[in-house]
Amino acid sequence: MRICRICVLPESFPGVTLDDTGVCNYCRQYEARRPRLEKQRTTMQQRFEDLVREHRGHQTYDCLAAWSGGKDSTYTLWLLRERYHLNVLAYTFDNGFVSPTAFQNMERVSDRLGVDHVIFRPRFDLLRRIFSEVAEQPDVYAEVALSRASAVCNACMGLAKGIALQLALERDIPMMVFGWSPGQVPLTSALFHRTPEMLAAMIRTLVDPLQQVVAEAAWAYFPSEELLSRAGQIPYDVAPLAFLDYDEGQIFQTINTFGWQLPSDTDPNSTNCLLNAFGNTTHLAKKSYHPYAMELAGLVRQGHMSREEALARLETPSHPDCVQCVKAKLHID
Repeated sequence: MRICRICVLPESFPGVTLDDTGVCNYCRQYEARRPRLEKQRTTMQQRFEDLVREHRGHQTYDCLAAWSGGKDSTYTLWLLRERYHLNVLAYTFDNGFVSPTAFQNMERVSDRLGVDHVIFRPRFDLLRRIFSEVAEQPDVYAEVALSRASAVCNACMGLAKGIALQLALERDIPMMVFGWSPGQVPLTSALFHRTPEMLAAMIRTLVDPLQQVVAEAAWAYFPSEELLSRAGQIPYDVAPLAFLDYDEGQIFQTINTFGWQLPSDTDPNSTNCLLNAFGNTTHLAKKSYHPYAMELAGLVRQGHMSREEALARLETPSHPDCVQCVKAKLHID
């Protein structure tokens, strides 16, 4: 199978075409847009700094930080506290597969940074049903969603975002901040404010696939119509790493200084979650491309990672013992 000679997208990836020189259409489009994107990053950083000045100190919490315990979300939490001096409510979605090392990291880091930390763990019988069924039937998610993450990760992130939105609306928090890497989120979505109609549509997009698995039980993890109707403000979605400087070496160096340690029980594309290995394996069995291909290709294209490193991460298989452990917990033969 041919792979783009600049990034790491294979020709089997949805929508990819390779020209006679072996370059994919995503890379060609990026080169054409590069000057405009650089200006957009500068503009977006200024907008974020304006937003910080506007909201800092006016509520109990200035922002809600979605914190997985991984390197990027931990570094984002550090930025919010140390660079922007925000009062942060850190929120973790416990999917039942968070690495013990990640939990230890979160305890150390939250103490060092001085942040309140909420951990939300839904009933596991429901999570077991969702993760096992979407792994078997990934097409409950649209192709565009599966091109960015496995169905298992889509389900997990959908629940996590629904709960985050509930927390932000209940506490009138003006910003929800996510530690997405520059390869995970389009720049146009890195600082976004929805109208009520757009918010309702987003919630429906997140809930619909879950409803196909667990019916009305899915709604417990998303804002009710009553909450939406009385909410004082709709929070901004912010992914700062998409428009700020991003350097993995610098990220590791920074977070290591306040006690963060790299887990030894996760796959090469996660620094917090054991479920990720299972999600990658099932995605590869159903599709003909790796669920991290889009993110890593974006990091290579933008100069944040070498092509060799990206290929190594994509080609390193998930450890079978880790995958088997997850399958046993999900009651999958």
